[in-house]
Amino acid sequence: MKRYAARRVLHAVPVLFGVTLISFVLVHAIPGDPIATMLQQRATPENIAYWRQYYGMNLPLPIQYLSFLGKIATLDLGQSIQLRQAVSVSIGARLPPTLLLIVYSVSLALLITVVLATLSAVSAGHWPDRVVKVAAMVTNAMPAFWIGLTLIEIFCLWLGWFPASGLGTDLLSTIWSLTLPAVTVALYVSPVLIRGLRSTMLGLLHADFVEAARARGLSERTILIDYVLRNSLVTIVTMVGLNIGFLIGGTIVVENVFAIPGLGQLVVTAVTDQDFPLVQACVLLIGVWVVSVNLLTDLLNAWLDPRIQL
Repeated sequence: MKRYAARRVLHAVPVLFGVTLISFVLVHAIPGDPIATMLQQRATPENIAYWRQYYGMNLPLPIQYLSFLGKIATLDLGQSIQLRQAVSVSIGARLPPTLLLIVYSVSLALLITVVLATLSAVSAGHWPDRVVKVAAMVTNAMPAFWIGLTLIEIFCLWLGWFPASGLGTDLLSTIWSLTLPAVTVALYVSPVLIRGLRSTMLGLLHADFVEAARARGLSERTILIDYVLRNSLVTIVTMVGLNIGFLIGGTIVVENVFAIPGLGQLVVTAVTDQDFPLVQACVLLIGVWVVSVNLLTDLLNAWLDPRIQL
């Protein structure tokens, strides 16, 4: 297991290096001048030249990239051009709502997936199975922002059960205000998870060891929980890990729909303002998240099924 974990960590290093390179290139491909955007009416040639030198933007791009890598190695993410403060401070202030939303969304997505996939698998070919498949297909065809706007229309404007935007003042009110955004993200990623888990469970329901358990007189509930669902854990973990990118992407969109002051809203604002250091740091952080979750997924799968280590 230690050897397998070491190999997976080594494989993640070039991926992270690629994330830094791609984020740097894409950010500098954005048209416009961030210094001129920052200065606005004070954007004289002298002021622009001064601030470009201050932020190191007058250097060749390879030198800027090496400087960017050097700062990452010392955990220095630079200074925001527009906010005039350390990038780490800006990200740290916006990170808690995003992390809470991601945890909330994953929890709801797993609950929805396990319940509906199990219902669909045990009633394969009957009307509950058809209803689940149609619902998953319809939801999969809807973008995250459309799901969010629909939920706002129904549960905020018509029923008035949830706030349409913002965060609460304490933990309970914050969780309540994040319920609709979390449901939006969960509905956005659940269809893929439901299809994958349903297929796995259908194969396991007719496996030889399950038939042997039935022959021993075990109840269907015991077989479903102890034999089918337990052996489906690898599939669940793998699919959540593979879809973590879609989950984070949906979170960024949903945060802007519900006006949540999180990392997603910060990314959109930074791109709009052409705040290069802030955009690079946010993209790098998201990339590290995705790579880390995929690494943890591989390690957890290897622990659940030792055959993977081979």
